[in-house]
Amino acid sequence: MIWVVDASVAVRWFIEQESHSHADIILDRLLSNPEKFAVPELFCFEVYAVLNRLHPLGNEVFINGMIPVLQCGLLRYPMTEKLADGASAFIKRGLTGYDACYAALAKELNGKWLTFDHRAHRLIQGVKVSHCLTQSLPADWP
Repeated sequence: MIWVVDASVAVRWFIEQESHSHADIILDRLLSNPEKFAVPELFCFEVYAVLNRLHPLGNEVFINGMIPVLQCGLLRYPMTEKLADGASAFIKRGLTGYDACYAALAKELNGKWLTFDHRAHRLIQGVKVSHCLTQSLPADWP
C-alpha cells in the first residue's frame, strides 16, 4: 500500500496548535519507510504557503524541517496528463483541484490518501481512496 500524504498532515508536524498524534505516527513511519509514501508535487508548495502564513518562522521551519522530509526518499509525483484526467473525475465529485490531485494520485498508485479534511473525504468516501485521520488511522495501517 502506498500512502499519499496530504498537506494537512504535514502542517501538523510543525504547528503546535495543530499537532495530532496520528500525524506524528505518519511522520515516524514515513521517515523509517519512505518508499511506502508519495506526495503530488503541489504538496511542497501547499506546506510552504501554510507554514509561512501560520508560523512566525515559516521559511526557516520549511527549510530545516520539511526539506529533509522531502529528501528522505518518498515519491514526489509530478503532474502528468494521466493524473490531471484522474483529478478531473474527483473535481466532478466536488473536490477542489488541489484535493482532487491527492485523490487521483492515491487511485493511480492503488494507495490511500491520508488527510485531516473530513469534508473532502466525505465527498469521495465511496471511491475508497481516502482516509480521514481525525478519528483514527486506517484499519489497514501497518
